[in-house]
Amino acid sequence: MNNDILQSALAEYFAPWVQALGLKVEAGAPESVLLRLPQNEQLSRVGGMVCGQAMMAAADSAMVLALIQHFGEFRPCTTVQQSTSFLKPLSGQDALIEARVTRAGKALAFGEIDIRGAVDGKSVCRTSTTYALL
Repeated sequence: MNNDILQSALAEYFAPWVQALGLKVEAGAPESVLLRLPQNEQLSRVGGMVCGQAMMAAADSAMVLALIQHFGEFRPCTTVQQSTSFLKPLSGQDALIEARVTRAGKALAFGEIDIRGAVDGKSVCRTSTTYALL
């Protein structure tokens, strides 16, 4: 699946407020995707730090795209569990979100997401997810 198809999935399957994050597909592999979350003052809090809510929404969205990549098509799904650890603040740079499917069965799918600074490459957030496949 190419980046343009994955990018168009953001407009087709996600709510307008998720689209407002400005996520850009950077790369796709058979079990994963890499997205860019542009730095934006609308997503920042005091000190220019990207807020956790934006990172969690970006991680969840990236995982849905990774599932599209895994299955070769969109399959309706819903988030069952998302566990997020914030490792350090992110400010002054875009974020890179790498989502990887770790297992996908008939009813459930599992994934891991790493968010890191686009400039310094330092991990700022780690997320583990479970999805129900509908």
